[in-house]
Amino acid sequence: MVLGGQLRRLREARDISREDAGHAIRGSESKISRMELGRVSFKERDVADLLTLYGVHEEEERGSFLDLVRQSNQPGWWNRYSDLMPRWFQDYVGLEESASRVQTYEVLFVPGLLQTERYARAVVRRGIPDASEDEVSRRVNLRMQRKKVFTYPRPPRLWAVIDESVLHRPLGGPEVLREQVEELLELVKLPNVSLQVVPFAPRGSSAESAFTMLRFAEPELPDIVYLEHLCGALYLDKPAEIDLYSQVFHRLTLDAATPAQTKKILNEVRNRLG
Repeated sequence: MVLGGQLRRLREARDISREDAGHAIRGSESKISRMELGRVSFKERDVADLLTLYGVHEEEERGSFLDLVRQSNQPGWWNRYSDLMPRWFQDYVGLEESASRVQTYEVLFVPGLLQTERYARAVVRRGIPDASEDEVSRRVNLRMQRKKVFTYPRPPRLWAVIDESVLHRPLGGPEVLREQVEELLELVKLPNVSLQVVPFAPRGSSAESAFTMLRFAEPELPDIVYLEHLCGALYLDKPAEIDLYSQVFHRLTLDAATPAQTKKILNEVRNRLG
Protein backbone atom coordinates (compact mmCIF):
# COMPACT_ATOMS: atom_id res chain seq x y z
CA MET A 1 0.00 0.00 0.00
CA VAL A 2 2.87 2.37 0.79
CA LEU A 3 4.57 1.57 -2.51
CA GLY A 4 1.28 1.93 -4.39
CA GLY A 5 0.62 5.32 -2.80
CA GLN A 6 4.08 6.57 -3.76
CA LEU A 7 3.65 5.40 -7.35
CA ARG A 8 0.29 7.17 -7.52
CA ARG A 9 1.84 10.45 -6.37
CA LEU A 10 4.59 10.16 -8.98
CA ARG A 11 2.04 9.49 -11.72
CA GLU A 12 -0.18 12.39 -10.71
CA ALA A 13 2.80 14.77 -10.47
CA ARG A 14 3.58 13.97 -14.11
CA ASP A 15 -0.10 14.29 -15.07
CA ILE A 16 -0.09 10.80 -16.58
CA SER A 17 -3.38 8.90 -16.80
CA ARG A 18 -3.82 5.42 -15.40
CA GLU A 19 -4.59 4.25 -18.92
CA ASP A 20 -1.23 5.51 -20.26
CA ALA A 21 0.62 4.09 -17.26
CA GLY A 22 -1.05 0.73 -17.83
CA HIS A 23 -0.05 0.78 -21.48
CA ALA A 24 3.58 1.38 -20.45
CA ILE A 25 3.67 -1.87 -18.48
CA ARG A 26 1.66 -3.89 -20.98
CA GLY A 27 -1.36 -3.79 -18.68
CA SER A 28 -4.61 -1.93 -18.17
CA GLU A 29 -5.97 1.06 -16.31
CA SER A 30 -7.54 -1.30 -13.75
CA LYS A 31 -4.17 -2.95 -13.10
CA ILE A 32 -2.62 0.43 -12.28
CA SER A 33 -5.56 1.16 -9.99
CA ARG A 34 -5.07 -2.13 -8.13
CA MET A 35 -1.33 -1.51 -7.85
CA GLU A 36 -1.84 1.96 -6.44
CA LEU A 37 -4.28 0.60 -3.86
CA GLY A 38 -1.83 -2.14 -2.87
CA ARG A 39 -4.23 -4.91 -3.83
CA VAL A 40 -1.92 -6.89 -6.13
CA SER A 41 1.66 -8.06 -5.90
CA PHE A 42 4.32 -6.07 -7.73
CA LYS A 43 6.78 -7.14 -10.40
CA GLU A 44 10.16 -5.40 -10.39
CA ARG A 45 10.00 -5.01 -14.19
CA ASP A 46 6.64 -3.21 -13.99
CA VAL A 47 7.79 -0.84 -11.26
CA ALA A 48 11.08 -0.15 -13.09
CA ASP A 49 9.15 0.74 -16.27
CA LEU A 50 6.78 3.01 -14.33
CA LEU A 51 9.69 4.78 -12.65
CA THR A 52 11.18 5.46 -16.08
CA LEU A 53 7.82 6.76 -17.33
CA TYR A 54 7.50 8.98 -14.25
CA GLY A 55 10.97 10.47 -14.73
CA VAL A 56 12.71 8.73 -11.82
CA HIS A 57 16.19 8.05 -13.19
CA GLU A 58 18.49 8.53 -10.18
CA GLU A 59 19.95 5.15 -9.28
CA GLU A 60 19.61 5.43 -5.50
CA GLU A 61 15.96 6.53 -5.67
CA ARG A 62 15.10 3.75 -8.10
CA GLY A 63 16.87 1.29 -5.83
CA SER A 64 14.78 2.30 -2.82
CA PHE A 65 11.59 1.71 -4.82
CA LEU A 66 12.77 -1.70 -6.00
CA ASP A 67 13.71 -2.61 -2.43
CA LEU A 68 10.12 -1.84 -1.47
CA VAL A 69 8.95 -4.18 -4.23
CA ARG A 70 11.02 -7.02 -2.78
CA GLN A 71 9.79 -6.29 0.74
CA SER A 72 6.15 -6.09 -0.34
CA ASN A 73 6.35 -9.52 -1.95
CA GLN A 74 7.74 -11.20 1.18
CA PRO A 75 5.08 -13.37 2.87
CA GLY A 76 3.99 -12.25 6.34
CA TRP A 77 4.18 -14.50 9.41
CA TRP A 78 0.49 -15.32 8.90
CA ASN A 79 1.27 -17.02 5.58
CA ARG A 80 1.74 -20.35 7.38
CA TYR A 81 -1.94 -20.16 8.32
CA SER A 82 -3.06 -19.42 4.75
CA ASP A 83 -4.80 -22.81 4.46
CA LEU A 84 -7.12 -21.73 7.30
CA MET A 85 -7.82 -18.19 6.14
CA PRO A 86 -9.70 -16.96 3.11
CA ARG A 87 -7.83 -14.34 1.09
CA TRP A 88 -10.01 -11.51 2.38
CA PHE A 89 -9.00 -12.25 5.98
CA GLN A 90 -5.31 -12.60 5.10
CA ASP A 91 -5.54 -9.04 3.80
CA TYR A 92 -7.05 -7.91 7.08
CA VAL A 93 -4.33 -9.51 9.22
CA GLY A 94 -1.67 -7.79 7.13
CA LEU A 95 -3.42 -4.43 7.47
CA GLU A 96 -3.93 -4.89 11.22
CA GLU A 97 -0.23 -5.69 11.57
CA SER A 98 0.66 -2.37 9.91
CA ALA A 99 -1.91 -0.13 11.56
CA SER A 100 -0.95 2.62 13.99
CA ARG A 101 -4.47 2.82 15.40
CA VAL A 102 -7.26 0.26 15.63
CA GLN A 103 -10.80 1.29 16.57
CA THR A 104 -13.20 -1.59 16.90
CA TYR A 105 -16.81 -2.13 17.92
CA GLU A 106 -18.00 -5.62 18.83
CA VAL A 107 -21.49 -6.83 19.74
CA LEU A 108 -21.03 -10.61 20.23
CA PHE A 109 -17.51 -11.32 21.44
CA VAL A 110 -14.50 -9.74 23.05
CA PRO A 111 -12.43 -8.33 20.13
CA GLY A 112 -9.85 -10.77 18.80
CA LEU A 113 -6.84 -8.69 19.89
CA LEU A 114 -8.06 -8.86 23.50
CA GLN A 115 -9.05 -12.53 23.74
CA THR A 116 -7.44 -15.10 26.02
CA GLU A 117 -6.46 -18.46 24.59
CA ARG A 118 -9.34 -20.35 26.21
CA TYR A 119 -11.89 -17.70 25.25
CA ALA A 120 -10.60 -17.72 21.66
CA ARG A 121 -10.94 -21.51 21.60
CA ALA A 122 -14.58 -21.21 22.70
CA VAL A 123 -15.25 -18.60 19.98
CA VAL A 124 -13.69 -20.81 17.30
CA ARG A 125 -15.62 -23.85 18.52
CA ARG A 126 -18.86 -21.87 18.40
CA GLY A 127 -18.21 -20.57 14.89
CA ILE A 128 -16.85 -23.83 13.40
CA PRO A 129 -18.38 -26.66 15.44
CA ASP A 130 -17.16 -29.39 13.05
CA ALA A 131 -13.52 -28.27 13.05
CA SER A 132 -10.88 -30.79 14.09
CA GLU A 133 -8.90 -30.23 17.27
CA ASP A 134 -5.80 -29.47 15.19
CA GLU A 135 -7.64 -26.82 13.15
CA VAL A 136 -9.06 -25.24 16.29
CA SER A 137 -5.61 -25.11 17.88
CA ARG A 138 -4.06 -23.49 14.81
CA ARG A 139 -6.82 -20.91 14.59
CA VAL A 140 -6.33 -20.06 18.25
CA ASN A 141 -2.57 -19.83 17.71
CA LEU A 142 -3.17 -17.42 14.85
CA ARG A 143 -5.25 -15.21 17.15
CA MET A 144 -2.58 -15.30 19.85
CA GLN A 145 0.07 -14.37 17.27
CA ARG A 146 -2.00 -11.32 16.31
CA LYS A 147 -1.90 -10.17 19.94
CA LYS A 148 1.89 -9.85 19.75
CA VAL A 149 1.47 -6.41 18.18
CA PHE A 150 1.23 -5.17 21.78
CA THR A 151 4.86 -6.23 22.35
CA TYR A 152 6.21 -4.23 19.40
CA PRO A 153 8.46 -1.21 20.12
CA ARG A 154 5.71 1.01 18.69
CA PRO A 155 2.48 -0.89 19.33
CA PRO A 156 -0.79 0.29 17.77
CA ARG A 157 -3.27 2.36 19.72
CA LEU A 158 -6.30 0.13 20.34
CA TRP A 159 -9.64 1.68 21.21
CA ALA A 160 -12.33 -0.97 21.67
CA VAL A 161 -16.02 -0.50 22.37
CA ILE A 162 -18.07 -3.58 23.24
CA ASP A 163 -21.74 -4.17 23.92
CA GLU A 164 -22.47 -5.04 27.57
CA SER A 165 -24.04 -8.33 26.46
CA VAL A 166 -20.52 -9.58 25.62
CA LEU A 167 -19.75 -9.66 29.36
CA HIS A 168 -22.84 -11.79 30.06
CA ARG A 169 -22.25 -14.37 27.32
CA PRO A 170 -20.30 -17.16 29.06
CA LEU A 171 -18.53 -18.69 26.07
CA GLY A 172 -16.61 -21.69 27.32
CA GLY A 173 -18.31 -21.43 30.71
CA PRO A 174 -18.18 -18.98 33.65
CA GLU A 175 -14.54 -19.79 34.47
CA VAL A 176 -13.38 -18.96 30.95
CA LEU A 177 -15.37 -15.73 30.96
CA ARG A 178 -13.94 -14.76 34.35
CA GLU A 179 -10.41 -15.36 33.07
CA GLN A 180 -11.23 -13.22 30.04
CA VAL A 181 -12.54 -10.37 32.20
CA GLU A 182 -9.38 -10.52 34.31
CA GLU A 183 -7.34 -10.30 31.10
CA LEU A 184 -9.29 -7.20 30.06
CA LEU A 185 -8.57 -5.60 33.43
CA GLU A 186 -4.86 -6.21 32.84
CA LEU A 187 -4.84 -5.02 29.23
CA VAL A 188 -6.58 -1.72 30.00
CA LYS A 189 -3.59 -0.86 32.19
CA LEU A 190 -1.52 -0.53 29.02
CA PRO A 191 -1.17 3.10 27.90
CA ASN A 192 -2.14 2.22 24.32
CA VAL A 193 -5.34 0.29 25.13
CA SER A 194 -8.75 1.83 25.85
CA LEU A 195 -11.94 -0.14 26.47
CA GLN A 196 -15.51 1.09 26.83
CA VAL A 197 -18.72 -0.83 27.42
CA VAL A 198 -22.03 0.23 25.88
CA PRO A 199 -24.68 -0.44 28.57
CA PHE A 200 -27.91 -2.32 27.99
CA ALA A 201 -29.78 1.00 28.17
CA PRO A 202 -27.75 3.27 25.89
CA ARG A 203 -28.24 7.00 26.07
CA GLY A 204 -28.15 7.56 22.33
CA SER A 205 -27.85 5.79 19.00
CA SER A 206 -25.36 3.02 18.24
CA ALA A 207 -24.18 0.84 15.36
CA GLU A 208 -26.18 -2.23 14.36
CA SER A 209 -23.20 -4.50 13.71
CA ALA A 210 -19.51 -4.91 14.42
CA PHE A 211 -16.86 -2.99 12.49
CA THR A 212 -13.20 -2.05 12.73
CA MET A 213 -11.42 1.10 11.58
CA LEU A 214 -7.70 1.03 10.81
CA ARG A 215 -5.44 4.06 10.57
CA PHE A 216 -1.83 4.03 9.37
CA ALA A 217 1.20 6.16 10.19
CA GLU A 218 2.02 6.68 6.50
CA PRO A 219 0.14 9.80 5.35
CA GLU A 220 -0.40 8.40 1.86
CA LEU A 221 -2.49 5.52 3.19
CA PRO A 222 -6.22 6.07 3.66
CA ASP A 223 -8.10 4.94 6.73
CA ILE A 224 -9.92 1.66 6.16
CA VAL A 225 -13.19 0.34 7.57
CA TYR A 226 -13.39 -3.44 7.76
CA LEU A 227 -16.80 -5.14 7.76
CA GLU A 228 -16.98 -8.92 7.98
CA HIS A 229 -19.94 -11.08 6.92
CA LEU A 230 -20.58 -14.79 6.49
CA CYS A 231 -19.29 -14.98 2.92
CA GLY A 232 -16.45 -12.47 3.02
CA ALA A 233 -15.60 -8.93 4.01
CA LEU A 234 -15.82 -5.36 2.80
CA TYR A 235 -12.99 -2.84 2.87
CA LEU A 236 -14.24 0.74 2.74
CA ASP A 237 -11.82 3.61 2.10
CA LYS A 238 -13.82 6.39 0.44
CA PRO A 239 -13.75 9.65 2.43
CA ALA A 240 -17.55 9.73 2.83
CA GLU A 241 -17.54 6.16 4.16
CA ILE A 242 -14.70 6.85 6.58
CA ASP A 243 -16.44 10.02 7.82
CA LEU A 244 -19.68 8.13 8.45
CA TYR A 245 -18.04 5.37 10.47
CA SER A 246 -15.89 7.89 12.34
CA GLN A 247 -19.07 9.68 13.40
CA VAL A 248 -20.69 6.41 14.44
CA PHE A 249 -17.67 5.39 16.50
CA HIS A 250 -17.60 8.82 18.14
CA ARG A 251 -21.28 8.46 19.09
CA LEU A 252 -20.57 5.00 20.49
CA THR A 253 -17.82 6.35 22.74
CA LEU A 254 -20.21 9.02 24.04
CA ASP A 255 -22.92 6.41 24.50
CA ALA A 256 -20.64 4.03 26.37
CA ALA A 257 -19.36 4.02 29.92
CA THR A 258 -16.09 5.91 30.27
CA PRO A 259 -12.87 3.86 30.54
CA ALA A 260 -12.90 4.42 34.32
CA GLN A 261 -16.56 3.36 34.59
CA THR A 262 -15.79 0.37 32.36
CA LYS A 263 -13.14 -0.84 34.83
CA LYS A 264 -15.79 -0.72 37.54
CA ILE A 265 -18.18 -2.74 35.34
CA LEU A 266 -15.45 -5.32 34.65
CA ASN A 267 -14.73 -5.67 38.36
CA GLU A 268 -18.44 -6.15 39.08
CA VAL A 269 -18.65 -8.87 36.42
CA ARG A 270 -15.55 -10.61 37.78
CA ASN A 271 -17.00 -10.57 41.32
CA ARG A 272 -20.31 -11.92 40.03
CA LEU A 273 -18.54 -14.80 38.32
CA GLY A 274 -16.86 -15.70 41.64
